[in-house]
Amino acid sequence: MTKAERTRQFIIEQSAPLFNTKGVAGTAMSDIMEATKMAKGGLYGHFESKEALSCAVVDYCLTSLSEKITAAMNKEKTAKGKLFAYLDFLSNPENPPLQGGCPMINFGMEADDTNAVINEKVRKGMEWSVKRVTNVIIEGIGTGEFHASWNAREFAIKLFTMMEGAIMIARVMGNNHNIGTIIKMLKAEIEAQVV
Repeated sequence: MTKAERTRQFIIEQSAPLFNTKGVAGTAMSDIMEATKMAKGGLYGHFESKEALSCAVVDYCLTSLSEKITAAMNKEKTAKGKLFAYLDFLSNPENPPLQGGCPMINFGMEADDTNAVINEKVRKGMEWSVKRVTNVIIEGIGTGEFHASWNAREFAIKLFTMMEGAIMIARVMGNNHNIGTIIKMLKAEIEAQVV
Protein backbone atom coordinates (compact mmCIF):
# COMPACT_ATOMS: atom_id res chain seq x y z
CA MET A 1 0.00 0.00 0.00
CA THR A 2 1.34 3.41 -0.96
CA LYS A 3 1.42 6.32 1.49
CA ALA A 4 -1.53 7.90 -0.33
CA GLU A 5 -3.52 4.64 -0.10
CA ARG A 6 -2.71 4.32 3.61
CA THR A 7 -3.84 7.91 4.21
CA ARG A 8 -7.02 7.32 2.24
CA GLN A 9 -7.73 4.18 4.29
CA PHE A 10 -7.01 6.08 7.51
CA ILE A 11 -9.54 8.76 6.55
CA ILE A 12 -12.17 6.13 5.81
CA GLU A 13 -11.55 4.24 9.07
CA GLN A 14 -11.64 7.42 11.19
CA SER A 15 -14.74 8.73 9.40
CA ALA A 16 -16.73 5.48 9.49
CA PRO A 17 -17.95 5.75 13.10
CA LEU A 18 -19.00 9.36 12.48
CA PHE A 19 -21.04 8.59 9.36
CA ASN A 20 -22.50 5.41 10.86
CA THR A 21 -23.56 7.30 14.01
CA LYS A 22 -24.54 10.74 12.70
CA GLY A 23 -25.50 9.84 9.14
CA VAL A 24 -24.20 11.31 5.91
CA ALA A 25 -26.19 14.53 6.23
CA GLY A 26 -25.33 14.91 9.92
CA THR A 27 -21.58 14.48 9.49
CA ALA A 28 -19.80 17.73 8.69
CA MET A 29 -16.36 18.09 7.16
CA SER A 30 -15.31 19.73 10.42
CA ASP A 31 -16.20 16.46 12.22
CA ILE A 32 -13.99 14.54 9.81
CA MET A 33 -11.19 17.07 10.18
CA GLU A 34 -11.35 16.69 13.95
CA ALA A 35 -11.39 12.87 13.80
CA THR A 36 -8.49 12.65 11.34
CA LYS A 37 -6.55 15.71 12.57
CA MET A 38 -6.25 16.70 8.92
CA ALA A 39 -6.89 20.00 7.16
CA LYS A 40 -9.78 20.29 4.73
CA GLY A 41 -7.36 20.54 1.80
CA GLY A 42 -5.70 17.28 2.85
CA LEU A 43 -9.05 15.53 2.95
CA TYR A 44 -10.05 16.85 -0.45
CA GLY A 45 -6.69 15.68 -1.80
CA HIS A 46 -7.90 12.12 -1.21
CA PHE A 47 -11.65 12.51 -1.75
CA GLU A 48 -13.12 14.97 -4.23
CA SER A 49 -16.19 15.53 -2.04
CA LYS A 50 -17.94 14.49 1.14
CA GLU A 51 -20.19 12.42 -1.12
CA ALA A 52 -17.20 10.43 -2.43
CA LEU A 53 -15.96 9.87 1.12
CA SER A 54 -19.40 8.80 2.31
CA CYS A 55 -19.62 6.18 -0.47
CA ALA A 56 -16.20 4.81 0.52
CA VAL A 57 -17.30 4.74 4.17
CA VAL A 58 -20.49 2.84 3.35
CA ASP A 59 -18.43 0.25 1.44
CA TYR A 60 -16.04 -0.02 4.38
CA CYS A 61 -18.82 -0.42 6.96
CA LEU A 62 -20.72 -3.02 4.95
CA THR A 63 -17.53 -4.98 4.24
CA SER A 64 -16.50 -4.84 7.91
CA LEU A 65 -19.91 -6.10 9.00
CA SER A 66 -19.95 -8.95 6.47
CA GLU A 67 -16.40 -10.00 7.43
CA LYS A 68 -17.31 -10.07 11.13
CA ILE A 69 -20.50 -12.06 10.48
CA THR A 70 -18.59 -14.53 8.30
CA ALA A 71 -15.86 -14.96 10.93
CA ALA A 72 -18.46 -15.67 13.64
CA MET A 73 -20.30 -18.18 11.45
CA ASN A 74 -17.11 -19.89 10.28
CA LYS A 75 -16.24 -20.84 13.87
CA GLU A 76 -19.10 -23.34 13.73
CA LYS A 77 -19.01 -26.73 12.01
CA THR A 78 -22.74 -27.38 11.53
CA ALA A 79 -25.28 -25.42 9.53
CA LYS A 80 -27.44 -25.03 12.65
CA GLY A 81 -24.42 -23.74 14.54
CA LYS A 82 -23.71 -21.21 11.80
CA LEU A 83 -27.29 -19.92 11.85
CA PHE A 84 -27.22 -19.66 15.65
CA ALA A 85 -23.87 -17.83 15.41
CA TYR A 86 -25.41 -15.33 12.97
CA LEU A 87 -28.25 -14.66 15.42
CA ASP A 88 -25.97 -14.50 18.46
CA PHE A 89 -23.60 -12.13 16.66
CA LEU A 90 -26.42 -9.61 16.21
CA SER A 91 -28.02 -10.23 19.62
CA ASN A 92 -26.79 -7.11 21.42
CA PRO A 93 -27.68 -3.89 19.55
CA GLU A 94 -26.73 -1.86 22.62
CA ASN A 95 -23.16 -3.06 22.00
CA PRO A 96 -23.14 -3.38 18.19
CA PRO A 97 -20.33 -4.95 16.15
CA LEU A 98 -19.75 -1.57 14.49
CA GLN A 99 -19.74 1.75 16.31
CA GLY A 100 -23.03 3.46 15.55
CA GLY A 101 -25.01 0.28 14.94
CA CYS A 102 -26.07 -1.61 11.84
CA PRO A 103 -24.90 0.24 8.71
CA MET A 104 -27.67 -1.33 6.63
CA ILE A 105 -30.30 0.24 8.86
CA ASN A 106 -28.46 3.52 9.36
CA PHE A 107 -27.46 4.22 5.76
CA GLY A 108 -30.48 2.48 4.25
CA MET A 109 -33.03 4.61 6.08
CA GLU A 110 -31.18 7.81 5.26
CA ALA A 111 -30.42 7.00 1.63
CA ASP A 112 -33.66 5.39 0.48
CA ASP A 113 -35.03 8.67 -0.87
CA THR A 114 -31.91 10.82 -0.95
CA ASN A 115 -28.92 8.94 -2.37
CA ALA A 116 -29.34 6.31 -5.09
CA VAL A 117 -25.66 5.27 -4.99
CA ILE A 118 -25.62 4.54 -1.25
CA ASN A 119 -29.08 2.98 -1.46
CA GLU A 120 -27.76 0.54 -4.08
CA LYS A 121 -24.76 -0.35 -1.89
CA VAL A 122 -27.07 -1.08 1.05
CA ARG A 123 -29.40 -3.13 -1.18
CA LYS A 124 -26.44 -5.29 -2.22
CA GLY A 125 -25.44 -5.70 1.43
CA MET A 126 -28.95 -6.87 2.27
CA GLU A 127 -28.93 -9.31 -0.64
CA TRP A 128 -25.57 -10.66 0.56
CA SER A 129 -26.99 -11.28 4.04
CA VAL A 130 -30.04 -13.13 2.74
CA LYS A 131 -27.90 -15.16 0.33
CA ARG A 132 -25.41 -16.06 3.10
CA VAL A 133 -28.20 -17.46 5.30
CA THR A 134 -29.87 -19.17 2.31
CA ASN A 135 -26.61 -20.89 1.39
CA VAL A 136 -26.07 -22.16 4.94
CA ILE A 137 -29.56 -23.70 4.95
CA ILE A 138 -29.00 -25.26 1.51
CA GLU A 139 -25.70 -26.65 2.80
CA GLY A 140 -27.52 -28.12 5.82
CA ILE A 141 -30.19 -29.67 3.60
CA GLY A 142 -27.44 -31.13 1.39
CA THR A 143 -25.68 -32.78 4.34
CA GLY A 144 -28.95 -34.15 5.71
CA GLU A 145 -28.87 -31.88 8.75
CA PHE A 146 -32.14 -30.10 7.84
CA HIS A 147 -35.39 -31.34 6.32
CA ALA A 148 -35.26 -31.31 2.52
CA SER A 149 -38.63 -29.52 2.37
CA TRP A 150 -37.33 -26.39 4.17
CA ASN A 151 -37.60 -23.32 1.93
CA ALA A 152 -34.13 -21.85 2.43
CA ARG A 153 -34.64 -18.46 0.79
CA GLU A 154 -38.01 -17.87 2.41
CA PHE A 155 -36.62 -18.52 5.90
CA ALA A 156 -33.49 -16.44 5.15
CA ILE A 157 -35.67 -13.45 4.24
CA LYS A 158 -37.72 -13.98 7.40
CA LEU A 159 -34.62 -14.24 9.60
CA PHE A 160 -32.97 -11.19 8.07
CA THR A 161 -36.02 -8.93 8.24
CA MET A 162 -36.97 -10.00 11.76
CA MET A 163 -33.43 -9.40 13.03
CA GLU A 164 -33.05 -6.02 11.32
CA GLY A 165 -36.44 -4.95 12.67
CA ALA A 166 -35.55 -6.17 16.16
CA ILE A 167 -32.21 -4.32 16.01
CA MET A 168 -33.97 -1.09 15.02
CA ILE A 169 -36.52 -1.47 17.82
CA ALA A 170 -33.78 -2.21 20.37
CA ARG A 171 -31.82 0.88 19.31
CA VAL A 172 -34.88 3.14 19.47
CA MET A 173 -36.12 1.76 22.79
CA GLY A 174 -32.63 1.66 24.31
CA ASN A 175 -32.82 -1.97 25.46
CA ASN A 176 -32.44 -5.52 24.19
CA HIS A 177 -35.63 -6.95 25.73
CA ASN A 178 -37.46 -7.65 22.47
CA ILE A 179 -34.54 -8.98 20.44
CA GLY A 180 -34.18 -11.94 22.80
CA THR A 181 -37.76 -12.95 22.03
CA ILE A 182 -37.14 -12.75 18.28
CA ILE A 183 -33.94 -14.80 18.53
CA LYS A 184 -35.69 -17.43 20.67
CA MET A 185 -38.47 -17.75 18.07
CA LEU A 186 -36.03 -18.02 15.16
CA LYS A 187 -33.84 -20.57 16.95
CA ALA A 188 -36.94 -22.68 17.73
CA GLU A 189 -37.89 -22.60 14.06
CA ILE A 190 -34.35 -23.66 13.07
CA GLU A 191 -34.44 -26.48 15.64
CA ALA A 192 -37.74 -27.69 14.18
CA GLN A 193 -36.00 -28.20 10.82
CA VAL A 194 -33.20 -30.37 12.23
CA VAL A 195 -33.54 -33.99 11.08
